[in-house]
Amino acid sequence: MTKSQRTALAVLSAAMLMTILDGSIVTVAMPAIQEDLGFSPAGLSWTVNAYLIAFGGLLLLAGRLGDLIGRKTMFITGTVVFTAASVLAGVATTPTVLVGARFLQGVGSAIAASVVLGILVTIFTEPRQRATAIGVFSFTGAAGASIGQVLGGVLTDALNWHWIFLINVPIGVPTVLVAVRALPADRGLGWSAGADVLGAALVTVGLMLGIYTVVEVERYGWVSAHTLGLGALAAALLAAFVLRQATATNPLLPLRIFRSRTVSGANVVQMLTLAAMFAFQIIVALYLQKVLGYNAVQTGLAMLPAAVAIGGVSLFASARLITRFGERAVLIAGLSLLLAGMSWLTRLPVDAGYLTDVLPVMVAVSGGGLVLPALTALGMSGADADDAGLASGLFNTTQQVGMAIGVAVLSTLAAARTGTELVAGASDAAALTSGYRLAFTVAAGLLAAALVVGVTVLRKRHTSEEVTAAQAVPAF
Repeated sequence: MTKSQRTALAVLSAAMLMTILDGSIVTVAMPAIQEDLGFSPAGLSWTVNAYLIAFGGLLLLAGRLGDLIGRKTMFITGTVVFTAASVLAGVATTPTVLVGARFLQGVGSAIAASVVLGILVTIFTEPRQRATAIGVFSFTGAAGASIGQVLGGVLTDALNWHWIFLINVPIGVPTVLVAVRALPADRGLGWSAGADVLGAALVTVGLMLGIYTVVEVERYGWVSAHTLGLGALAAALLAAFVLRQATATNPLLPLRIFRSRTVSGANVVQMLTLAAMFAFQIIVALYLQKVLGYNAVQTGLAMLPAAVAIGGVSLFASARLITRFGERAVLIAGLSLLLAGMSWLTRLPVDAGYLTDVLPVMVAVSGGGLVLPALTALGMSGADADDAGLASGLFNTTQQVGMAIGVAVLSTLAAARTGTELVAGASDAAALTSGYRLAFTVAAGLLAAALVVGVTVLRKRHTSEEVTAAQAVPAF
């Protein structure tokens, strides 16, 4: 790996660090934000929802724009927007300003994150180096998650909640300055290759409306007029978008990309896996705090082994294993580990011991360090250079949709089971634990479905060249 490649990888990883860090650090500080700014309970959720709606809704459009006008331009623009919005969030003194800043953060994240993988696969074209780069990239994501959980509590307690946003500035500014020189210039295909304005409007509004509907499920319920009506409208808009892409002269999303079993299968597996694992992260944190009585910092430290395990496997093992056995085999092994860990949680007791009941799961989720790099490689493998930004945006979109749906479904099921147990006379701790066990059972089912798709849909890709290359994989 050359010096220029290392520098470019560092820039891309720094952007990922900011995005993941921002997503995990906010949840810990939400009680302090509510108390300081006077948020209502329903209004407080919009500090997360505003970000998710903008981020998930714009990823696909932003990814295609990267192909058209240049991925480097999109990356730098997105990072600048995100950093500026972080400053606005950090100095916010009213709920309206903070929610607006969070929406702008989501816009900036979508613009930058949508093209990151597209840039990465065009810089690292050799299989060994690409596997190593993806492993480093995945490690950065795990590091951001672990740092955010601990740092959010530390900054909020030692300083104040404003610093959870301002911490992005010393990361974002150097990232932009280095990116200008380190990332390769690309002119893009030009607007004439796919400037489908109607298609862009349909998919952006459809995705935003769909994500909004999902994140509001806990408030309105699955069978309410609000959920069913807006859900049907979102589905109709997305269906209209698909029809538009099938007939448009220059489609925003050329449907040819779905002809690849590898790309389609990887996106389905990712949606199922992230639905399970993002919900796992949130529900385990709730269990540790509400049932076992951990505070915010203790919760972050308790979950730290999971992030360290994921990061360590993705950084030191995934590249070698992928080049030796192929992405599909590594993916299946990782999913099997995740499924074993989630199955262990289905028996979680009320008075769990950390070493005997929780820590084994934190070790088992090291499978995520195999799953994430393998999925990334598979999800980008079927796209040519002209569609790399599109494939990157699509991959990130299914990731966000999967996380949103997973949290909505599993948290709703857990709350419903908890309510039933309370009515039946169970204690608060027992009722909560019963609800969380149901959520973990459903999450295990999602991982099992992902494993089935990985085995049956994804083709085995393993060449003699990869076997030879595996013998010479250098340490990063």
